[in-house]
Amino acid sequence: MRLPNMSTNFLLTPIPESSDQVISKDVKLAILGSSSVGKTAMTVRYLTKRFIGDYEPNTGNLYSRLVNNEGEQLFLQIQDTPGYTQVQEDFFQVMDSISKCVQWAEGFLLVYSITDYASYQAIRPLYQHIRKAHPDAKIPIVIVGNKGDLLHARQVPANEGIQLANELGSIFVEISTSESFQDVSDVFQHLCKEVSKLNLHCNGERRRASVIPRPRSPNMQDLKRRFKQALSSKAKSASLG
Repeated sequence: MRLPNMSTNFLLTPIPESSDQVISKDVKLAILGSSSVGKTAMTVRYLTKRFIGDYEPNTGNLYSRLVNNEGEQLFLQIQDTPGYTQVQEDFFQVMDSISKCVQWAEGFLLVYSITDYASYQAIRPLYQHIRKAHPDAKIPIVIVGNKGDLLHARQVPANEGIQLANELGSIFVEISTSESFQDVSDVFQHLCKEVSKLNLHCNGERRRASVIPRPRSPNMQDLKRRFKQALSSKAKSASLG
């Protein structure tokens, strides 16, 4: 079954805050990472099959769509979170600001750019924050190295992405949002499948998740004042070769 075409205007409109309807086959994903790594571009490309360039600043909207995933119809919700720049205040305060989003979601994409080593260093603390909110190690998490077409500007070797994913017990893929819709689609479809499969065996947990209200979009101006040492200190000491 082919996905129906949806207008960009629809996709760029957040779900109203009052929307709390429980859908039997709902899947709630969050996409996290530093600024300018292509999170919004990934989300929009998956939902529209079109690449419309990088979105910046990231508005932190919630997108929704009915999708067919291997014969199963799902109501997919993707929380697109704002990105973070380097050398702004305490990283863990930033994490506190997205805690509702982390608690709400049932599966996660952690995205970095292969051209930005600091964005790669943000993945581990993001992962740790998710694990604090979801101690159950079964919750699906995929680490994505984006902008795989920019090999001339690579700062993060592919083997470092693989090594990090192995250490964290996660899945790793390296893709180019601008060049391959199929790669982007495969990432989201895999995560949808894993979340759906987990929900079949965790109905009680699924009901608990469904009553958590949709998180409000984080305040960009507030976030830009609050990101600092956790990444900047690592970025200074990182070896790029």
